[in-house]
Amino acid sequence: MSSAPVIAAVDGSEDSRRALEWALDAARRRAAELRVVHVRQYAAWGQADVLVAGPPDAEGDPVLDEVRALLRDRVEHGDTPAVEYVALEGVPGAVLPELGADAQLLVLGSRGRGGFASLLLGSNGLAAARDAACPVVVVPRPDREVQGDGPAEPGPRVVVGVHVDSPDEAALGFAFTEAALREARVQVIAAYPWPVQTWSAPGQLVPPQTDQGAVENETRSLADGFLTPHRKRHPDVRADVEALPGDAAGHLVAASKDADLVVVGRHRRRLLAPTRMMGSVTQAVLLHAASPIAVVPPAPSAEAGESAH
Repeated sequence: MSSAPVIAAVDGSEDSRRALEWALDAARRRAAELRVVHVRQYAAWGQADVLVAGPPDAEGDPVLDEVRALLRDRVEHGDTPAVEYVALEGVPGAVLPELGADAQLLVLGSRGRGGFASLLLGSNGLAAARDAACPVVVVPRPDREVQGDGPAEPGPRVVVGVHVDSPDEAALGFAFTEAALREARVQVIAAYPWPVQTWSAPGQLVPPQTDQGAVENETRSLADGFLTPHRKRHPDVRADVEALPGDAAGHLVAASKDADLVVVGRHRRRLLAPTRMMGSVTQAVLLHAASPIAVVPPAPSAEAGESAH
């Protein structure tokens, strides 16, 4: 296992406590250190003179003290990995993504203490998922509901989407690794556009000439081929491909019901959009999935390659 820590971002909210529990379990599975981080918000504009020079003291941080008390019994009984507590100061949306530079995972709740009740995902979560160098796991509130009957087969399950035109190897690799750690199966969602419509003249749509069954079989075959190297690396992990028509985000959100994790990739950089960004599917899953969501950045070589084109 990597020696890099699993980081849990906490702020005293119920959301961050759920993230802490998820991060604790993830660190235990990885035999990694858990680093609990509280980022204190800067003072309001015009009040910078009240800030104390130098780094904040983790021992005097009430949020971290609360976490220590929460974990004390488990730490004393050896039921937790090694835990480090870190207090930082700054703008959380800027500081949190930087923590991913030396972490295996960055875990946070879907909304922090300062989040507006009407928002499904806080700005800090969006910033971290978009900018962090490591995978970011966002743990949603338990009251999120999705449509559908849930999985046909019980048992632990990691869901991942694959776009057959541009498969995300980093997201697939993360999904297989996580499934191996959890002794779970991988449910691969490969969505294809349907119905396919073409224009023959202004205002005139031509019905699709392609057979839907053929499109579905081709989509499934392509997706299955992309899994070959991952199956070789994780021979004990079962992976099932589902080729489904229509909206990828909708299928991933529906599959999140009773799932252990949904894995999505972050958009790579493009020539006309050199800054990091997230695609619409990733954002929709972050906003609506019922299970924890892992947003996986592309491998550095892939991101660099995309920037060069």
